Amino acid sequence: MPLTAIACKTATCPPDRPRKRLADSLGMYLEVTPAGGRYWRLKYRHGGVEKRLALGVYPEVTLAEARIARDAARKLIAQNIDPSAHKREERIAEQTATGNTFEAVARAWFDNWKGAKSPRHAEYVIRRLEADVFPAIGRLPVSELKARAFVNVAKQIEARGALDIAKRCLQTCSQIMRFAVAHEFIDRNTVQDVKPADVLRQRTATNYARLDAKEMPELLRKMASYPGNPYTRAALQLMALTFVRTSELIEATWDEFDLDAAEWRIPAARMKMRTAHIVPLSSQAVDALRCLHELRSLSPRVFPGERDHEKAMSNGAILMALRRMGYANRMTGHGFRGVASTILHEQGFPHEHIEVQLAHLPGDEVSRAYNAARYLDARRKMMQHWADHLDTLRKGNVFALAA
Repeated sequence: MPLTAIACKTATCPPDRPRKRLADSLGMYLEVTPAGGRYWRLKYRHGGVEKRLALGVYPEVTLAEARIARDAARKLIAQNIDPSAHKREERIAEQTATGNTFEAVARAWFDNWKGAKSPRHAEYVIRRLEADVFPAIGRLPVSELKARAFVNVAKQIEARGALDIAKRCLQTCSQIMRFAVAHEFIDRNTVQDVKPADVLRQRTATNYARLDAKEMPELLRKMASYPGNPYTRAALQLMALTFVRTSELIEATWDEFDLDAAEWRIPAARMKMRTAHIVPLSSQAVDALRCLHELRSLSPRVFPGERDHEKAMSNGAILMALRRMGYANRMTGHGFRGVASTILHEQGFPHEHIEVQLAHLPGDEVSRAYNAARYLDARRKMMQHWADHLDTLRKGNVFALAA
């Protein structure tokens, strides 16, 4: 028997039951909770699956209004349209029109966040969002996104073997949702409930592939006689002499160098820690750079790309050269940093001098600001000792250096 207005008004649920359902007609019913809540629901089937559609809350939505909503939903079902999905699409369209989709909020966050970041890092973050996140959840309203949506995105990234990217994806999405809370798009950041370790496989920490110190002489000799591109040969040599990060080397421009002063000043925008870095240049490094300068084209880059001189040399060029010399999976550009750190520590150079030269800069932003020139005179001596030591290794005579 269909419901009446009086029956709706007086309906109650016994306290020992989770809910009570009062049937109306054509699948619609009023669900009453022990606390007094009354909710209109429509039970229907679509695609062979039983589903329920929320039609509103009584008494804000009256019995007559609920029946109108029911009839509209049944018309959609008759057209083989799922009314729940249709309702969600309407909400998405409304949120899209008001700019409250995840992608719109994410781009607003990015515009606010990128100012303090290096252009290279900022470009990486937005490209990852565009490649992995926006296609999956970008058009959804931020108000509808639960933790599971972000977990699913991270798991999809993990499935292709990109564990680090999956972890960073969750972290970035949490920052975006925190921004959404701050700007009152949502009331709560649901991503903060999930830590990457809760849902992603953990990988045992490994160091970058690198050789033992005893293997360096052979590598240095092979590098000196490498028959490939002269820019690649010079990049390998300078990687060993300066032990900077690969990106810091291959993206260098000539205006960063003062060869007369034997200094290379890398601007903060190109550094991982976003703090300017001074690299004292040994006489061997200066000589290598002067030889490179003789090859200089119109490009401002020290290591221009082989095809496009306006772009930097690819990191793959260094890896390919090491592979051709027989060091595939045994040595990388980054590996020179580890070898230098190990040998210089063994030879007694102060840990803090080595760490500053590696641009491992602990502390807050204020203290880091003074690190560029810290221990500079001592580091000049250390870098010249290091270059002399590499020459000795290459020639086959090894002696211990004094700090």
